[in-house]
Amino acid sequence: MNKKIVVFGGGTGLSYLLKGLKDFPLDITAVITVSDDGRSTGKLREEFHVPAVGDIRKVLSSLSSTSSEIKQMLEYRFKTTSDLDGHALGNLILISLLDITGSLKTSIKELCTLLDIKNQVLPLTEDASVTLMAEMTDNSIVEGEASITKSEKKVKRLFYKEQPKILDEVKTAIHDADLIIFSMGSLYTSIFPHLICNEIIKCLDNAKAPLMYICNIVTQPGETDNFTVSDHIKLIDKYLGRHKLDVVIASNSKINAEMAERYATEERKDPVKIDYPALSKLDAEFIEADLLTVADNTLKHHSQKLSTLIFSYLMR
Repeated sequence: MNKKIVVFGGGTGLSYLLKGLKDFPLDITAVITVSDDGRSTGKLREEFHVPAVGDIRKVLSSLSSTSSEIKQMLEYRFKTTSDLDGHALGNLILISLLDITGSLKTSIKELCTLLDIKNQVLPLTEDASVTLMAEMTDNSIVEGEASITKSEKKVKRLFYKEQPKILDEVKTAIHDADLIIFSMGSLYTSIFPHLICNEIIKCLDNAKAPLMYICNIVTQPGETDNFTVSDHIKLIDKYLGRHKLDVVIASNSKINAEMAERYATEERKDPVKIDYPALSKLDAEFIEADLLTVADNTLKHHSQKLSTLIFSYLMR
C-alpha cells in the first residue's frame, strides 16, 4: 500500500515539488491556498465571487499526465484588447466548472479526471469571501494577498477577515497522512494562510505524521530578509501549535556569483544560509543535499532529486 502524504502550499513552489513527487508510488493530497486576489485570479474573484483558482490551475498542470500541449493550454494567457486580456485559460475552465457544479472541490475532481490526475487536489476552503489580512509592524492593516505582497512594510501577524471553513476532506487527509509537507514558497502567502486556520492547527496537533518543511533557496523581500535556515524554522514553529516541525530539508548547493549578484540587485533576494550551530540547537532533524538547478535562468529546487530525498525519508 502506498504511503500517504499531504502537501500544503500555493504558487510555483508547490507546483514544482508536485511535478517530481507524482512519479513516485505515493498517495498525494495537495492542499492549496485560495486567498490570492491578484492578476487573472483577482479579476475572476471580483466578478464571480469565488475562491482563488490560479494556484489550483498550476498544481493541476504539474500533476497532469497528459501531453505537454494540454498543459501549455491550461497555462495559456490571452493577449488581447478585450476583457479576456491576461486571463489564463485554465482559470476560465475552473470557473466554468464551478458555475456548472456549484462546488470548487467537485470542479477540481472533474478536471482531474479530464487531465488524467491520479492524486487528490483540494482547496483549503470553498469559502468565496476568504480574505487574507496583515497587521504590519507599524500597526497598520493591509487587506488582500496581492497588497500584502506588494507592501514594503514588514508583517507582524497574518489573519483572515473571517475564519474560513476547512474542507472535511482536508482534515481526513491530515489524520490519515504518513508525512505532512510544507512546500517551498512564500511563507506569508503560501504556507501561513494554512497555519492561521484554527481547524488546521487542531488537526496538525493531533496528527501522527511528522511535519516536514522544504526550505527556500533564497530570501523573500520584505518577508524573510537576511533569514537563515534556522530563522525559517523558528518562524514557522511560531505559527504552528503544539506539534512543531520534525524535519527540514535544505539545499547546500553553491550558487554561482553571477546568479547571486543578479538576484540581489534585480530582485533583492539573497541565498538562504545554512547556520549549522543554530540548527544543532533545534529539535527538528536537518537534512541537506545538492538540490539546486537553474531553469529558465531562475534558481529552482531540482524536483526529481528533492522528491527522491523525500521518498527515501518516508521509506526508511
